[in-house]
Amino acid sequence: MSDSNVIRGTMLLTAATLFSRVLGMIYMFPFTALVGTQGVALYTYAYTPYTIMLSLSTVGIPLAVSKFVSKYHTLGDYRTGRRLYKSGLVLMALTGFVAFLVLFLLAEPIARIVIDEGKEGNTIADVTLVIRVVSMALLIVPIMSLTRGFFQGLQSMGPTAVSQVIEQVFRIVFILASSVIIIKFMDGSAATAATYATFGAFVGAVGGLMVVFWYYRKRKPELDRQLAESTVDHDVSLKDMYKEIITYALPFVVVGLAIPLYLQVDTFLINPALKSIGYSQPSYEEVFAIITGLAHKLIMIPVSLATALVMTIIPAITKSFTANREGVLQNQLTQTFQILLFLTVPAAIGLAILAEPVFRVLYPTVNQEVGSSLLMWYAPTAILFALFSVTAAILQGINKQKFAVYSLLAGLAFKAGLTYPLVTIFEGKGAIIATNIGLFTSVVITITIIKRYTEYEFGFLFRRLLLIGIFVTVMAVTARAAILPLESVYPDLYLSNSEGGSMLYSVINLLVGLTVGGIVYLWLSYRSNLAGLILGERFTFLKRR
Repeated sequence: MSDSNVIRGTMLLTAATLFSRVLGMIYMFPFTALVGTQGVALYTYAYTPYTIMLSLSTVGIPLAVSKFVSKYHTLGDYRTGRRLYKSGLVLMALTGFVAFLVLFLLAEPIARIVIDEGKEGNTIADVTLVIRVVSMALLIVPIMSLTRGFFQGLQSMGPTAVSQVIEQVFRIVFILASSVIIIKFMDGSAATAATYATFGAFVGAVGGLMVVFWYYRKRKPELDRQLAESTVDHDVSLKDMYKEIITYALPFVVVGLAIPLYLQVDTFLINPALKSIGYSQPSYEEVFAIITGLAHKLIMIPVSLATALVMTIIPAITKSFTANREGVLQNQLTQTFQILLFLTVPAAIGLAILAEPVFRVLYPTVNQEVGSSLLMWYAPTAILFALFSVTAAILQGINKQKFAVYSLLAGLAFKAGLTYPLVTIFEGKGAIIATNIGLFTSVVITITIIKRYTEYEFGFLFRRLLLIGIFVTVMAVTARAAILPLESVYPDLYLSNSEGGSMLYSVINLLVGLTVGGIVYLWLSYRSNLAGLILGERFTFLKRR
């Protein structure tokens, strides 16, 4: 396959991944309006353990299969890749069934840890049911993921890209349609709507699986022809295949579990801690839903966009490290960190400054005082999430992935140990503080290891971060100053106290703040040539391509 086709396929897959992630965040706004924080909390109780079990059931094998198939196809050995795929289908079906069984059986014990049943709010039976419903998707998703990996190994990104989008569309349409029907037409409860929403994972998986199997059937004649003409067979045993694959893939899985594991700690500890200081069940479930569901979805937007851009540089870092091209490696690391910070820092701080209008516009039915306050505290955490994701990926690129695992475990230890006591002291903000301490610990470890094994000098990067920090500070002050006049005249213009007036005020505030802040940051970056120094080489590279 030509380089241009590979690049086009990679760009297609990247675009599809970003589109799927954005869809996965946007649907939360109307869903929250339909089911409220009680429904969001119930939905989150199910999805966090499901995400963990999904990662454990696949053990990173789809990614490893992609690289394995690509390796042997490059050598002209089509038989080895096909044998791996066929045996992998059986393995993924087995591990998916085991994961489904484990999550199904553990649903009630998990539910009893998460909440203490009261007169109001979700019940243990509700939580048990949603976990069991979402566990059904584990029967399908591992098989679909493996087939995607097989096609990516063939340098064919179309099947994965299309199936990702179809999976997300099927899931979201089912979630929103079922919620509207249950809430608006059947006068059902939020718990019922959330239960059907979790079944959306299964519906989406069916749609994605249909797509990849359609592609496989369509291309099977060509694949069979390649198999018949193959004259090379390395005769690798299945035992050796999976030993190599698991050894390679396991660190990726552990690091990929970082965000779900942090959320799972919050799932287990936030509610009991808040209850211990006098919160009622509806109140502590509201705080839990805001932190782990609503605010988390928002902060992951800058994280996803920034990491998607810099992750494209990681393969080049691997190549430079392997070839001992130290000068090139230093430049690539600098470029990676600069792009990440240049995009993530202003987005996170801007979200914190505009937390109140953002939360009111996107989640108008939720407690505004609690929601905007928690979002303001949580927004800067996006910087740490992004830094850990990228530094861990760099460690994998330089073949030091075990340290990424150690750093994750160290951070999780701080997170698990500090969440309960900090929540009892600072309420919901305590969980965010514990997350920041854990992530900061992990980032310090990963940066230390990167410096040790690449001899990367962070001095220049710290100076660049200082400049970005100055620009972001000016941006934040200016954006805040721009909306102050609106707040001072708000009683005269919007004193109606109607939802329409309040929403109009928030929309205007948000648009003014975003516009002024964005223009100031971009202007300062342009006039100082910071944007050109950080993004110029990347734009030139894309233009040449």
